[in-house]
Amino acid sequence: MHVSFIVPLYNCLELTRAMVGSLQASLPKGLDHEIILVDDGSTDGTRAWLAGLKNPFRVILNERNLGFAAANNRGSSAARGELLVLLNNDLVLGPGWLEPMLEGHRQLGPRAGLVGNIQLDARTGKVDHAGIFINHKGKPEHIRVLPRSSVRRACPVREVSLLTGACVLISRRLWIELRGFDEGYRNGCEDVDLCLRAIAAGKLNAVALQSRVRHHISTTPGRKTHDEANTYRFTLRWRDTLAVLGLRGWCRHHVEEFMRDPRDFSETRLALGLAAYLSGLRREPPAEAREGIRQALDLELARWRALFGDGAPGGGSSV
Repeated sequence: MHVSFIVPLYNCLELTRAMVGSLQASLPKGLDHEIILVDDGSTDGTRAWLAGLKNPFRVILNERNLGFAAANNRGSSAARGELLVLLNNDLVLGPGWLEPMLEGHRQLGPRAGLVGNIQLDARTGKVDHAGIFINHKGKPEHIRVLPRSSVRRACPVREVSLLTGACVLISRRLWIELRGFDEGYRNGCEDVDLCLRAIAAGKLNAVALQSRVRHHISTTPGRKTHDEANTYRFTLRWRDTLAVLGLRGWCRHHVEEFMRDPRDFSETRLALGLAAYLSGLRREPPAEAREGIRQALDLELARWRALFGDGAPGGGSSV
């Protein structure tokens, strides 16, 4: 099986060199692969360094900065592999990070969507990402608590709804079917949008719990500039889906609020109903939960409309 590694670059040459070195040192022996580096308008000497690279590297140069989504799309369109592995240039990769992701994809079989892994903050060593959930406001939030080690050994592949695009594996066939990243997003939300499109296509996204990488988080210049506009566009597109995915987050948040100070939670009955749903004693949440997460989403949308108007920044509000 041929694997294509896609790495978008924008400045940060020292991190790029270190990441590429760790990638080459950590790949399984005999792996049929290519490494596609897409430079997105770097001005710090990256292009001079790229000029000296040879096989298995392939270099693509964008005339101007097009953003994360477009850079990945361009690299993936040139890929020859059956599997694509999207990698940020600020990762630190160690031995054994790739094999569990490949195995997770194999185990999921025809229903495989995107497969991610555990990512540690390179500065602190703390878990920064083990999947993404929708919180009580209807917004994506990183999972930063791992299952017990015994659970990770027994069930090394855990289904999740959403994943970061910093280190993720997907078949080229599915990537083409989903049309890659939506370039209407600018350096944010293109990955969670792709995850939801994979789910809509009947696929399962998962985290390979035995795979770990370190990540210098959000080092790319301008990474956070468009966060509000991206999240607004994402929420307009997926509001109904987010209302479903955010139910457990809404319930958990309100139970925690009740536990902190029951006097501030006027309806004990509701708290008990939410707890019963979270523990599996109740199949459906109280009606107040469904209404609560919808109201939370509408509140955020109203705030964004005040900032941006009625249209989704960067394009329309539907796929």
